[in-house]
Amino acid sequence: MKPVREIMEGVREVCPDGVFPGRDGDQLADWEVDPFHVLISTVLSQRTKDQNTFHASARLFAEYDTPATLAAAPLRHLQDLIRPAGFPQVKARAIKEIARIIVEEKGGEVPSDLEELVSLPMVGRKTANCVRSYAFHIPAICVDTHVHRISNRIGLVRTKDPESTEMELMNVVPKELWIDVNSLLVRFGQKICLPRNPRCGLCPLTSWCDYHAQLQKGRPMIRLGRKRPKE
Repeated sequence: MKPVREIMEGVREVCPDGVFPGRDGDQLADWEVDPFHVLISTVLSQRTKDQNTFHASARLFAEYDTPATLAAAPLRHLQDLIRPAGFPQVKARAIKEIARIIVEEKGGEVPSDLEELVSLPMVGRKTANCVRSYAFHIPAICVDTHVHRISNRIGLVRTKDPESTEMELMNVVPKELWIDVNSLLVRFGQKICLPRNPRCGLCPLTSWCDYHAQLQKGRPMIRLGRKRPKE
């Protein structure tokens, strides 16, 4: 079994600030985490690059900062604001409906319950776990493309899809580190363990990494499943 605590500390050394949808590590210090912001930003993050999410979230929340204002916003204007995140028509309808449900059915508060969260439009386990962990500090492992890729590269898990990765990581990662998994590995995936041409020369994890060991031996690289993360 891999030394999970040492691996996480190695990641923390090079990526101490972490990251989550809508805010990168440089933006977190003076920003108060809000469940609504986390929820909407995570929906916007689906099928787009991290920087696109940051840009779209900043544009959106500059004008519509609460569930009530977002629920009442013109749909076409929402599409224009979030266009950097891609799929503006689909995402604008989803976030407007999410805001309406929160205002009309949830008393204006984002729920922390997993089942309630996944009942919202475009909210799957990944999005729900992001909200639970980042906004409510409930131990949960949020598996996005970075977490799925890096966990398999290192050899913490051997999985074909993100839901399997989540379940396997719950078995190998101490519960007190669950919240850190997404925050640290996403930042690590942006800076060091890139999807293509990972910067192994800068990586503190090479002594534990199966991917690096295969490269050193000239063997075929680990191939991950092609299935996209279910949001």
